[in-house]
Amino acid sequence: MTALLEVQGLEVAYGHIEAVQGISFDVHEGEIRTLVGANGAGKSTTLLALSGLVKPRAGSIRLAGEELTRLSPHQIVERGLVQVAEGRAILTTLTVRENLELGAYRRRDRGAIAGDLDRVLHLFPRLAERLDGLAGNLSGGEQQMLAIGRALLARPRLLLLDEPSMGLAPIIVQGIFQTLREINAEGLTIFLVEQNVRQALKVARHGYVLESGRIVLEGSGPQLMGDPKVQAAYLGG
Repeated sequence: MTALLEVQGLEVAYGHIEAVQGISFDVHEGEIRTLVGANGAGKSTTLLALSGLVKPRAGSIRLAGEELTRLSPHQIVERGLVQVAEGRAILTTLTVRENLELGAYRRRDRGAIAGDLDRVLHLFPRLAERLDGLAGNLSGGEQQMLAIGRALLARPRLLLLDEPSMGLAPIIVQGIFQTLREINAEGLTIFLVEQNVRQALKVARHGYVLESGRIVLEGSGPQLMGDPKVQAAYLGG
């Protein structure tokens, strides 16, 4: 498989605090890959660097061979790298429809947007039922569906997801991850950051374990699920 995203020697610091310490990884076209670890390990900072929302101190981030570290966040979105932020970041005073339409605001293929909207509503029927209601009235699970749907309206080449299971009931989490499998099966490449290590490794083809800003383990989902260190640290035994 071809590496769509290539990260080499990535370092990110907040003042004297080294949040990400020289990590390297890649994400292959058509895969789901995951970065897992405890709270504070540097996972979200890694995604912020990929999206251009924080600037790396050192390292290279390449999408389809193009260096991203010199680009602004909106230019990175235009290249096809789109992030669903931790906490969902929906606009609560706008309707569900308006939130979804914002995902397509930089697109020029206006004729295709309606079809993409229909696809999102097929993936998330509960959004269709609430399309003209305020997004702030949605449940947490519905807000996560909306955040993912809005990102899909941008037609990403690589979808970044930051803690999509956070604060959600287990049955809702299972539904979200099933939808991720579906959109990946249609060809979308996904890079997933998660504290829910069990769910992440079930869905991912390959994973990386981040501890204190460093990648300490990597392997296929089943390999990491079976690793004694991962079991002891993240899987309750």
